[in-house]
Amino acid sequence: MKETKISVIGAGNVGASLGQRLIEKDFADVVLLDIVEGLPQGKALDILQSGAVIGFRHQISGSNDYADTAGSDVVVITSGAARKPGMTRDDLIKINTGIVSGVVKEVVRYSPGCVIIVVANPVDAMTWVAYKTSGFPRKRVLGLSGVLDGARLAAFIALETNKPVTDVSCYAMGEHGTNMVIFPRLSKVGGTPITELLPREKVDALVQRAVNGGAEIVGLLKTSSAFYAPSAAVAYMVEAIVKDTHETLSCASVLSGEYHLCDVVIGVPVKLGRGGIQDVLELELTPDELQTLAASAEAVRKQIASIPDLS
Repeated sequence: MKETKISVIGAGNVGASLGQRLIEKDFADVVLLDIVEGLPQGKALDILQSGAVIGFRHQISGSNDYADTAGSDVVVITSGAARKPGMTRDDLIKINTGIVSGVVKEVVRYSPGCVIIVVANPVDAMTWVAYKTSGFPRKRVLGLSGVLDGARLAAFIALETNKPVTDVSCYAMGEHGTNMVIFPRLSKVGGTPITELLPREKVDALVQRAVNGGAEIVGLLKTSSAFYAPSAAVAYMVEAIVKDTHETLSCASVLSGEYHLCDVVIGVPVKLGRGGIQDVLELELTPDELQTLAASAEAVRKQIASIPDLS
């Protein structure tokens, strides 16, 4: 029986951390691929040598050749220029469009039946690039967004309320960036909305910190961006797809009428399972909330409009 195979394109901080998280979950073989000779091989070998200590049975390998990714069930694209202090996700569009479209062409060539998960920023626009370049149905192309954004908010809420983060549930929607949409009434601690637990000014401050969560880390690290939480979030998404859990997670998704939006990518709750997105869930939002979400989508439309010709 063929082992499940996951390929991670890009063996930088996010890619290598993701490779480690996936192999330690021990449900699939993992291939790390990078254009830098020796980088993915060295990191994969280092991770592989932890097997006897961690106790995983699957294999992880590194390569510079896309042929080694052939037959992947899921391909995660982390490759791309990373943000630096003062750089917005929008600044990355022209650079990363070329990188992502080139990667996707190779992915389609060697793994035509895979699910693609995009991590490269700006992730909503790059998910659109992957969708258009691949020609895959929309259910098989998605991006990292709300799983990470919601986790950041949950961490801040847990710290503020002195409750275990496992008691906190959050929804983050819209653009993965400054136009992120968080509805506080949908963020709960033990089932109770945070709007009933904390004063409005504190809720607003926590939401704003979550919106700026990535930028805060970039500012602290100076020379790189976040990778521990992003890799954990992507590993969670991959596991839901491979294990066919049908778990509801907020992901960057191509919309086709949901929330009255078409031909745009934003974070929305979806059910993930074998083959990618099983269903896009439409939460019951108020007219004002729908308007806020539409404004966030419009910001992504502007990014998409600025994408260089993909032909």
